[in-house]
Amino acid sequence: METRVAIIGIIVENTDSVDKLNDLLHEYGQFIIGRMGLPYDKKKVNIISVCLDAPLDTINQLSGKLGMIDGVSAKAVFSKV
Repeated sequence: METRVAIIGIIVENTDSVDKLNDLLHEYGQFIIGRMGLPYDKKKVNIISVCLDAPLDTINQLSGKLGMIDGVSAKAVFSKV
């Protein structure tokens, strides 16, 4: 199956949703290359980037599921390879 390299940018505005977010990332863990999270206290948000190597449908599914969590915004950016 062909895979794509992508980054999902995530902004967490509701810290009560962090457990759901982490559970979902764990569920897709086999596709995750790495992740980085940064708390931004000035604006009271957390910024997370997740790097993936996965089929296009899988990346879109994860991004969509993340965006449906209360207080979480997610957007995927894809490589051309």
